[in-house]
Amino acid sequence: MSQREWIEKDFYKELGVSSSASQDEIKKAYRKLARDNHPDSNPGDAKAEERFKAVSEANAVLSDPAKRKEYDEARSLFASGGFGRGGFSPGGGTNFGGGGTAGGFDVGDLFGGAGGGADLGDLFGGLFNRGAAGGRTQAASSRPRRGSDLAAEVTLDFRDAAVGTSVPLSITSPSSCTTCHGSGAKPGTSPRVCPRCNGAGVVSRNQGAFGFSEPCDDCRGTGSIIDDPCTDCRGTGVQNRTRSVTVRVPAGVSDGQRVRVAGRGEAGLRGAAAGDLLVTVHVKSDAVFGRTGDDLTLTVPVAYSELVLGTTLSVPTLDGRVGLKVPAGTVDGRTFRVKGRGIPKKSKIGDLLVTVKVAVPSELDDAARDALEAYAAAEKASGFDPRYGWPGA
Repeated sequence: MSQREWIEKDFYKELGVSSSASQDEIKKAYRKLARDNHPDSNPGDAKAEERFKAVSEANAVLSDPAKRKEYDEARSLFASGGFGRGGFSPGGGTNFGGGGTAGGFDVGDLFGGAGGGADLGDLFGGLFNRGAAGGRTQAASSRPRRGSDLAAEVTLDFRDAAVGTSVPLSITSPSSCTTCHGSGAKPGTSPRVCPRCNGAGVVSRNQGAFGFSEPCDDCRGTGSIIDDPCTDCRGTGVQNRTRSVTVRVPAGVSDGQRVRVAGRGEAGLRGAAAGDLLVTVHVKSDAVFGRTGDDLTLTVPVAYSELVLGTTLSVPTLDGRVGLKVPAGTVDGRTFRVKGRGIPKKSKIGDLLVTVKVAVPSELDDAARDALEAYAAAEKASGFDPRYGWPGA
């Protein structure tokens, strides 16, 4: 896609959001539209497939803050009417001498107060990854254009997140064309260097004291010309297709943490490097374990007699059970630390924190009641007062 085509597309309209929409609003809008128009949900529906491609393309730009800024700046500049096919449209009372306006923006602001010889290539360089004319322009425009990063989400069980796991994902996105292998040219042929811009992707011209740079019309700013385009990707080197990606989630990943899979994002244009896949991990809560940093937490119900007399508890861990000795006279709510039984990370392994909590029976049979009453009487006779020293006594 040429820069002009890119700028003329209204990606905000495609997603149904305003140009001031937050990243969360853009994300929500894309998710709904992608779900409604996904090819898997609309088999054989060409219109839905085209809509899916359009919203995917819009999201690839607007979900990336850097690309969105570039897109907004370019659209704002061209919408002002200040630049036409020749690079600058001097219509309507342009004043080069001091802060005049052209097409709705201030020329003085545009050049930043620079003197004669200011080069608009520096401005376009920020928008289209090209610099001014000369060797610097040649090097910048020849640099491969990396593909965008893609975002995905997975939900894991607590224990899978704790010990690590591999998750298969189905990703639908622009990918390198399998027919031309990303070159954009029909198999057996190759792109040739654009003779007009000599591969720079931009052409420059002088108008008085000013130098102007603009994307080359012959190669549409790519620096190369494809005489015989690949029929499958129409010369872009990219196809929208569904592929399977296996994501290795490391042990100890936290809820909301993002895992980066290098090189599995959107394909770069004409064989450039692919972006990365950024996977946000959501972790379900567990009925038994909790987590504090790299430590696992666990609350074990116990009987009053077990705390008074002491016992050995069998407690669960991520890889089996261990015995925990509870000494006689342990108070309710005490926490024990079991070393090396927490989250198993590469750098270190966390601990298991076991809290004992007395479980009070809701009903007693006659024998248990008689025994408890006898114990209470004996306890009182021994002089034990549970509220001794308590400030509220």
